[in-house]
Amino acid sequence: MEETNCSRKSVSYRDAEKSPHLAHQTKNSNADNVLQPKMDPDSPRFLTLESYPQKLKLFDRKLLDRPNRLKGMVVRPLIFLTFPVIFYSGFSYGSNLVWFNVLNGTASLILSGKPYSFSSSMVGLAYLSPLLGASLSMFYTGPLGDRFLLHSARRNNGIMEPEHRLWLFTPSLLLLPGGLILWGVGAAQQIHWFGLVIAMGTLGFTSGLGLQLSISYAIDSYRELSGEAVVTVILYHAVGDESRLAERVCGGGHGGIGANAMLSGIRTVWSSDEKCDGGSIPKV
Repeated sequence: MEETNCSRKSVSYRDAEKSPHLAHQTKNSNADNVLQPKMDPDSPRFLTLESYPQKLKLFDRKLLDRPNRLKGMVVRPLIFLTFPVIFYSGFSYGSNLVWFNVLNGTASLILSGKPYSFSSSMVGLAYLSPLLGASLSMFYTGPLGDRFLLHSARRNNGIMEPEHRLWLFTPSLLLLPGGLILWGVGAAQQIHWFGLVIAMGTLGFTSGLGLQLSISYAIDSYRELSGEAVVTVILYHAVGDESRLAERVCGGGHGGIGANAMLSGIRTVWSSDEKCDGGSIPKV
């Protein structure tokens, strides 16, 4: 169906009662005051369809008659900053994203350095692991997550609450810190490269899980206002900005990177004027 951009003026019951061309009041045995529309004989029966060139026009004079809602669209996402659910969803979104940025900022330095000495193509091939993990998270938060919500609603007398979705974060309580420890400490201890690949897949799974559940929780809580709510949630993801992390990941060996990889994301939040010293991340 073609997307529409209609601007309809809402009509109250009193306005409709005063205007015979809009509606008239009727009563029946099943409902008390039922407002039914009445067709205006002077109005056209069919709408005029626009041609394809008219649909591609960049400017339409008819749009000037519609009210300007740009200010409200800009202000509403800022108002959502005061909503606890939106604040939590945005904080959860950024918290899960920052750890995947840690992986992106250190994967090339760790895998291309000694003792692994991966080539550029092999480093890229290692990213099949987080791709597989993210694919599994889609299945977990999608079909399995919906079945879990239906099961929770049945146990709650048929009422589905947005907080039911928060139980799906349970695997992240173990997988996220476990994957970070395996990635950071494992690289410092120079474990087998397959262990690091497993850590990459684990972080890919937890990142996809956290991002999807954070957005879904906000939408389930404010379904009618989901557009502005998602915009506000996305604003919070600047906490895990990838460029800020990259400023602290300079060239050099991975000896100082491995043990600090887990904490480098947190350091980007607390300080913004640190510089790389000697080609490695400053130790925390």
